[in-house]
Amino acid sequence: MLKDYFRSRIGFLLLLLSVAGLFASSYLLFDMPRLTVIYPLVLSLALIIIAAIADYLIMLDKHKKLMIQELPQPSSILEKDYMDIIGKLKEEEEYSRHRSNEEYNDMVEYYTVWAHQIKTPIASMRLKLQQEDSDLARSIGGDLNRIEGYVEMVLAFLRLGSDSTDYLIKETDLDAVIKPVIRKFAKDCISKKLTMDFEPTGKTVLTDEKWLSFVIEQVISNAVKYTNSGGIKIYMTKDTELCIEDTGIGISEQDLPRVFENGYTGFNGREDKRASGIGLYLCKRVSDNLGHKISAESVQGEGTKITIDLSSKNIGIE
Repeated sequence: MLKDYFRSRIGFLLLLLSVAGLFASSYLLFDMPRLTVIYPLVLSLALIIIAAIADYLIMLDKHKKLMIQELPQPSSILEKDYMDIIGKLKEEEEYSRHRSNEEYNDMVEYYTVWAHQIKTPIASMRLKLQQEDSDLARSIGGDLNRIEGYVEMVLAFLRLGSDSTDYLIKETDLDAVIKPVIRKFAKDCISKKLTMDFEPTGKTVLTDEKWLSFVIEQVISNAVKYTNSGGIKIYMTKDTELCIEDTGIGISEQDLPRVFENGYTGFNGREDKRASGIGLYLCKRVSDNLGHKISAESVQGEGTKITIDLSSKNIGIE
């Protein structure tokens, strides 16, 4: 800080020292006694040092106020002009933020209503399909699952950007979260002749039931989507890690570090035009917000394993 101060005042300090030097030189040119030169020179230097210290302390006080976003009192007309400009910019920023929040809330409200409306015909179609047991009915049921999943992704994407995301962290029966998701994809697995191997965990975890269910559903949906033979295994390791492992097409080594990035689809996504690159990104954001850690391991052509660390050490409870 002191170094920055001297850099900003170097021109003025050199000017003062030059004036003091000229003052001393004029005495020496006229061959005046040394004391008459040294005494006023020392006094001048002392005044310069005192003024510099006072100026430094004033600047330091202003710096501290600015660091906490508090505007100090202007000490010159230029500072007053700057303060006026900053004040106007803050007013414009506040107005823009308020308007942006209103537009965002209107958008969330619209899509929330839209999602609830579209779920009605989905539920109606699902109810009609329950009366039939055929390959066509199972295929349409799988399509309905995907439509419903996309609707949930839209809502999750919007809600995650809101300050009022409805997290409810509490002790949750993990099996009670997993089983409904498995039932949801049962017909897809039957249709593709995939096995679904689930080992009941018997665990109670500290999490948000609804949002954890969303993460697990997205992971299983990807597993079913990209697995054409074999099956999916769901099990616990290390007492806190939930693993969802498939025997699907896998993820290439160069794509693996980026699978949780927004919009990144990688080679598999480019091959499959339906991929959006949002599902795993949302899983990562939700997991981070819940204090969980999600990671991926994969070998291309052999399958993928997604691990969700459900330990509660990073969870803040309100």
